[in-house]
Amino acid sequence: MIRLILSCVALSTLIACSLPTRAPVTPSSWMVSPERMGAPYKARTDYWLKIGAVSVASPFDGRSLVYRLGDQRYEKDFYNVYAAIPAEMIASAERQWFNQANIFSLTIGEGNSFFPYYTLQTTINDFYGDYRVRPEAVVSVEFVLAVANAGKSNPIIGVNRYSKRIALKDNTPEALILGQQQALAEIFKEFEAQLYQYAGNLPKPIGQ
Repeated sequence: MIRLILSCVALSTLIACSLPTRAPVTPSSWMVSPERMGAPYKARTDYWLKIGAVSVASPFDGRSLVYRLGDQRYEKDFYNVYAAIPAEMIASAERQWFNQANIFSLTIGEGNSFFPYYTLQTTINDFYGDYRVRPEAVVSVEFVLAVANAGKSNPIIGVNRYSKRIALKDNTPEALILGQQQALAEIFKEFEAQLYQYAGNLPKPIGQ
């Protein structure tokens, strides 16, 4: 019996040593970075626009891609993640987009130390893949444009909300990223037309 046990142990050790070793699984990293196409506007103001902090609603505020599988069921994909947290990723894309649009004389980011007279706050309410019926990218955004006026009047210039659903070619993470990028680009494109109208009739900022 002892010899049989020792033989089994030796055989198990031999089999274990002969099995191929598996490399540790590392998550795939993705970036949503819409690019503005077309000619820029002729600037309508000499003032600067600051992109304020972008707020992303939970559970879409983490780095993991989020899938909606049921009316109340959402699932995070820990093997497919954004290259940066969505708030930072979208803020960077937004600043680049509206800087290229050239509506204000310059569009600066949240980390810039210059005092802005006009600030654009952004809230991402939806940012996920919907797989309940057919694969779709879902993106909903709210923009709030405000002026610094020392409380003399309502600082809100305008509030605009947009929602897009983009059909995906398949249910892969890459398709979702491309769909979210397209949805965000369409939203930015629609809002820049509204922002251009706001810039043509801006309220007086503080001290002006």
